Amino acid sequence: MTNENDSDIAYIFVGADRSQLLAVPVLEHSIRRHTSMNIKLRSMDDVVLPDPKDVRQGKRTGFSFTRFAIPQLMGYKGRAIYLDADMLVFRDFRELWNLPFNSAKIIIQEELPDQAQKQDKPGALKKRVKQCSVMLLDCEALSDWDPVKIIEGLDGKYTYQDLLYDMCILDESEISYGVPFEWNSLEYYEAGKTGLIHWTDMNTQPWVYVNNPTGYLFLEEVRIMLENGSMKLSQIEDEVRLGYVRPSILQELKDAGAGPVTAVTPEQVKRYEAIDAAAGFVKHKAVFQAARERSAAVKAYEANLAKAKGPAASVAHAASSGVIGTLRSLKRRLFR
Repeated sequence: MTNENDSDIAYIFVGADRSQLLAVPVLEHSIRRHTSMNIKLRSMDDVVLPDPKDVRQGKRTGFSFTRFAIPQLMGYKGRAIYLDADMLVFRDFRELWNLPFNSAKIIIQEELPDQAQKQDKPGALKKRVKQCSVMLLDCEALSDWDPVKIIEGLDGKYTYQDLLYDMCILDESEISYGVPFEWNSLEYYEAGKTGLIHWTDMNTQPWVYVNNPTGYLFLEEVRIMLENGSMKLSQIEDEVRLGYVRPSILQELKDAGAGPVTAVTPEQVKRYEAIDAAAGFVKHKAVFQAARERSAAVKAYEANLAKAKGPAASVAHAASSGVIGTLRSLKRRLFR
């Protein structure tokens, strides 16, 4: 096992696709701004992994499976942490980094508190579930994690949900539910308490949506970066030109002046939305196009299964539905 406090270097791997690459340096800046730790951060947008043959179990984002490659990328040594790109940090990262494994192999989020379910924002889920989007990994203890073989398991052994939400490739004793909600605060911010906010609702992420009630936090971090030179306005303009960031963000930053950025007023919302509409901006256009293509591929795959005849086809269908993984997952929920 790794020595849990043998280094003051935090190895951070960030799940991102091309549409979120502006968010990655903003996240990194917020981490560095609140800690004296040495930070080594890598965006995983360039990590290429195969897809399962069963398209129903395929990745939901471009980076769904990359977290399983982290131990290999670390040479199966030391500890590392996985984060999504759509996050921002407000407290010393050392608090999260130094959480004890206590013989577990990974540390993920605790059960969600009541305030995590109180969402009246457009696009919010009716019920949120705890996530593995903040995950500490003991890379030495995970020496059997081969990302290609893990993905191959989606062709019959378990489903996408079993893998990503229940971590069915580990025994229950190997998982610690020790990440406090304030260190993966889903669309919720409490000043002085929240350590990390997670804009998990893609439709309302601050760089694509004007009226997120906590979006000003992202804009303020960007404003600080522009002020201290760690980001150039041209970088944002490029992302706007490519369609990954809403055009109105430029006007919103201009209106903020010397800051701090504050929550938008109803009048500002109308003005900024008009800017985006006039520019023909479509939120996460490439991401949602990929989702539509995946949905069509799943329908075609299931139609082909339905045409298959005979006992052999029925057995193959049952196996590809991840029955084994589902039963294992149910058992773990009952005895958790």
